[in-house]
Order: sequence, then C-alpha cells, then structure tokens
Amino acid sequence: MKKSWIVLWGSFVFALLQSVCTAVIAISGIRVVIGFSALAAAAGLHVPARGFHGDHIRIPMMLLALAGALINLYVVWRVRRLRHRPASQWRQTPASAAKLRSENLQIGLSLLTLVLLAAESMTHPMIHRVP
Repeated sequence: MKKSWIVLWGSFVFALLQSVCTAVIAISGIRVVIGFSALAAAAGLHVPARGFHGDHIRIPMMLLALAGALINLYVVWRVRRLRHRPASQWRQTPASAAKLRSENLQIGLSLLTLVLLAAESMTHPMIHRVP
C-alpha cells in the first residue's frame, strides 16, 4: 500500500513538472510574437510605441530578460566553479564535450541577451523620439 502512494505522488510530481515545461514553451511563443511586433514597429512605423511594444509591456519584459540572463550566467559560473574545486575532483567524472558546448552556448546566448538589452535601451528613445 505504501509503495503505491509513492508511485502515485511520483507520477503526479512528474506530470506537474511536464505541465510547467509546457507553460514555458507557450510563454516562449508569446515572446516570439512580441519580438516580431517590435520588429515590425521598428521597421516602418514612425509613431509612438503602442500595443506589445508599449512601455507597460516592453520594460517588464526587458527586466525579465535581464534577470534571466544574469541568473543563467551565475548558475553556469557556479557549476563550473564547483566542478573545478579540488574536493570534487575525486567523485566526479569530467564533463563531456556536449555538456561544455551546451554551457558555452548558454553563456553566449546570455551575453547576446545583455548586448541586445543594452542596444534596445539606447536606441529606443532615438527611434521613437521619446525624451
């Protein structure tokens, strides 16, 4: 009887994690729509920003992107720091090439996000003629 409850709750936890993953993918699609609308607005319209590109959506999204990039950089730095400690060398196998490539890609994408955020914050007032 006890084991069946463990299986039940384990299944529930994994189903919950899967639904969180689905939510993240859906939110990612919304970010693409916001990005395309910002691109369309920047490409041909010389009117003040409205809709998806308005400050009420643009600034919180930029703050979330900034927080995500900084957290991602911190986590990768922390993993690499812990991996290279002398105390962990005896119990850990070396990281695979695929894992190192994945970490380097995460670092690159986080740095690209920071550069794009800086570019957006500098160019937005110029393009939309906002003081």
